[in-house]
Amino acid sequence: MRIDIITAFPKMLESPLGESMLRKAQERNVVDIVVHDLRDFAHDKHKTVDDSPYGGGAGMVLKPEPVFEAVEILLSERAYDDVVLLAADGDTFTQKTANMLSLENNLLFICGHYKGVDERIRERLITREISVGDYVLTGGEIAALTVIDAVVRLLPGALGDSESALNDSFQTGLLDSPQYTRPAEFRGMKVPDVLLGGNHEEVGKWREQKSIERTSRRRPDLLEKYYSESGAGKAQAQKF
Repeated sequence: MRIDIITAFPKMLESPLGESMLRKAQERNVVDIVVHDLRDFAHDKHKTVDDSPYGGGAGMVLKPEPVFEAVEILLSERAYDDVVLLAADGDTFTQKTANMLSLENNLLFICGHYKGVDERIRERLITREISVGDYVLTGGEIAALTVIDAVVRLLPGALGDSESALNDSFQTGLLDSPQYTRPAEFRGMKVPDVLLGGNHEEVGKWREQKSIERTSRRRPDLLEKYYSESGAGKAQAQKF
């Protein structure tokens, strides 16, 4: 996969992209991530990428000229499956979206900043708008990192354990079950016996049950959706 990111603040991305799973995925040639400084596409003396909004009001808006130039240059080099704008009013990001994006080959992310972007950018360049939640960030850089991390970890070879991502919370529609590691007993708290017995079938049943219980307590909305989409009745959900 190739991921390009256009941002006015590239240093916000440098450290996260160079650490942990994202670093390893790039070293393994699972993904190629390239950050482009939006100011490189602004040609006035001050490298201006934003201006005050027409009609008045607080805040600054990203100008269309540098964004259009950046996108058009990148489009001349490759075709993108999606040109993604990170925006507070975009579609809410979910695991389903991450799964879908992980199947694509070339992604271009545009990080909004300040008050937002000139609407003409959204109308002509953007194919998908994504929000990471119902709150406002200073810019799209942190949101882009969230989406990219969720997508890249799904790519074959990104994680040391290829099954790990398949068992994460939300991947099945439910929250993940509790996890334990050594020691088997710590300050009087013991790991459940079923996890120590070596019976993988029983472990699987236990994890499924605990996953349902945890989802019922913390995200009953997910449980209702899970049973609705799986065709199962609600009786089992109501047990918890």
